[in-house]
Amino acid sequence: MVGDILTRAWYALHTKSRFENVVNEGLAKRNLDVFLPKITVKSRRKDRHKMIRVPLFPGYVFVRTDLNPYEHVEILKITGAVRLIGSTRGPVSIADATIDSLKIMVGTGEEVITGTQFKKGDRVIVVNGPFAGVTGVFSSYRGDGRVIVNIEALGQFAAVNVHADDVEKLPEILS
Repeated sequence: MVGDILTRAWYALHTKSRFENVVNEGLAKRNLDVFLPKITVKSRRKDRHKMIRVPLFPGYVFVRTDLNPYEHVEILKITGAVRLIGSTRGPVSIADATIDSLKIMVGTGEEVITGTQFKKGDRVIVVNGPFAGVTGVFSSYRGDGRVIVNIEALGQFAAVNVHADDVEKLPEILS
């Protein structure tokens, strides 16, 4: 990097599960450009029917940095920050136009439809509901936002039917 001119760009910062707001606030307190796109959805809790604001991309916030070593370390020292998304060569920047488009999308107040596309065989973990903490293998989509997850035990598979929002893909390191 010696001789390279550092230019500011947007990067996706992976966070611990449910730490998006903590990381967003921590970065903002350090006067860094940060963007946490949120959308309004209906709460899925059975005991109440209210609208709540949730991250558009659970587990991620966007930060604008030039990746100078000091700032890079400061970003990763934020409670709940895991790593900047990238390849073996380092973090990969995101085009300004992409971030601008996301800002427009979440700023309109219109419904934004999201979802994670799982592929058959993906290692997943159930993060909400009665099966929270269970790891398994994604099997198929059932419709109405439901998915089938196969759980292996004693050399046999058992399948559970859970809501797609309650399932997250395991990082490849953990799978």
